[in-house]
Amino acid sequence: MTPRFVGIPEVTEVPSVAVVIDVMRAFTVAAWAFARGAERIVLASSESEALELKERHSGWLALKDGAPAAGFDAVNSPGLITSAALAGRTVVQKTTAGTVGALAVANAPLVLCASFVVASATARFLRAEGAGPVTFVVTGEDGRADEDLACAEYIGQRVALGDVEAAPYLHRARASRAAADLADGLRRGYQGVHPDDVELCLELDRFSFAMVARREEAMTVLRPVEVSGD
Repeated sequence: MTPRFVGIPEVTEVPSVAVVIDVMRAFTVAAWAFARGAERIVLASSESEALELKERHSGWLALKDGAPAAGFDAVNSPGLITSAALAGRTVVQKTTAGTVGALAVANAPLVLCASFVVASATARFLRAEGAGPVTFVVTGEDGRADEDLACAEYIGQRVALGDVEAAPYLHRARASRAAADLADGLRRGYQGVHPDDVELCLELDRFSFAMVARREEAMTVLRPVEVSGD
């Protein structure tokens, strides 16, 4: 596998295999939503679309970035979703970077969404699929977010080499601008930020499933796929 690392603005053609990375916080939140029992996550292109989908489908929940807002049931914080009751529910997710990146490559034959909490499972899935050239979509900061790039590089190395020392990659994520922004938001008392968010985003391989996005009924739908160990 020869990986390619791009930001969202650089997605100009449909890749054969895409892995969309958002560590802080969209795809850490998505993984926790599945761990809390969510059946599927529908990726929305806008907050208005998220609310429209929720309104049209009884029992669906809507999740967004930032502070709580009318109509939304949750915010994009792993610390705030770890206790959510989501068993059997469909969650509609709209975030600033992660969902945008996934929708940018939604027509690719294989799309996975990932963060550190599902990193090794994602690598195992790619190896099992015998995936060809992989395009990693680094969603934060137009492809410059070091927490996302570190995670993408770690997964790429896990695919290529198997066992890889994770500490340097996690250190980069901990020292990233996104981690600092979350800490600053916590100090300032911003809503939608939890004290455990950064640590939860850095919890390597917390889950043993990969997250695969496919087109279903004109929607881009994310589902967990259990992956056996090495």
